Amino acid sequence: MIPELETYQDQLLSIKQDAEGLLSVLTEAQFNWRPAGDRWSIGECFDHLNATARLFVPAIDAAIATARAREWRSHGPFVYPLFERIFLRLSEPPPRIRFRAPAAFRPAAARAPDGVGREFMEWQEKLGERLVQADGLDLRRARHRSPAIGIFRWSLGTMFAVMLAHQRRHIWQARQVLNQPGFPGTFR
Repeated sequence: MIPELETYQDQLLSIKQDAEGLLSVLTEAQFNWRPAGDRWSIGECFDHLNATARLFVPAIDAAIATARAREWRSHGPFVYPLFERIFLRLSEPPPRIRFRAPAAFRPAAARAPDGVGREFMEWQEKLGERLVQADGLDLRRARHRSPAIGIFRWSLGTMFAVMLAHQRRHIWQARQVLNQPGFPGTFR
């Protein structure tokens, strides 16, 4: 497997383990508790990640399909455009710049922890499948329009990297909720 994709697989495993550990100890009240009216709950952080996956995984699929159809193959290493590298850096936790999520990416109000957590894990499996499907493809040349900011076209490698960084960012944000004054009760 392409070394870059192996690194992404390792990151994905770490994200899954971190999310499982966090979600397994929360009550429904803790999952849906908001530290302030304009701040997201743990549940909203994960629901936002699910909404992001619903839009980004099809974009990843399209980039993979394009690369296969055009026979764009490479084992790297890949160097991505400066703007993509900057955006990736801004996606990592802790946030340096906060962005308002576009409407399609905004989380739903209070939801059941089991459903949101199960959906999150299903998206992780789907992302892992895409990493395998992308093996041998030119991660720099394969590109697709960003579902978040339609004027940008992201390379396949950047889409993987940004999606993983974005997940780390919001899991970090969810963990910050645990430390807020007024966080309800103790863990079960």
